[in-house]
Amino acid sequence: MHLPTREQAGVLIVSVSGRIDHTASEEFTQALEPLLVCCAREHPPLLLDFSGVDYISSAGLRVLMMASRRAKVQQGVFAIAALQPMVQEVFAISRFNLIVPCHATVDAACKALGA
Repeated sequence: MHLPTREQAGVLIVSVSGRIDHTASEEFTQALEPLLVCCAREHPPLLLDFSGVDYISSAGLRVLMMASRRAKVQQGVFAIAALQPMVQEVFAISRFNLIVPCHATVDAACKALGA
């Protein structure tokens, strides 16, 4: 899984796309690994741009939960932005939006995280 990155307003933005299900969860974990190494204090916040994600399963949520925990242990900032309606519904039903900060847009996230 290729995760393109870019920087905006001091925030490292990672573009995620496709389906994050049981089949893709291991590949997603491996792709996030080098990015999570840098998600620590004194490093830019890590923001996952989910505008291209059209489905996420419990396996995908588990990957995000583990990433969030790791960032917290390293005193890094980890967040998600631009959830598609179906993915946003999964986050709301599972109350996952209470575990990982979720922002409506990438720009809104950059303003909040860059402050």
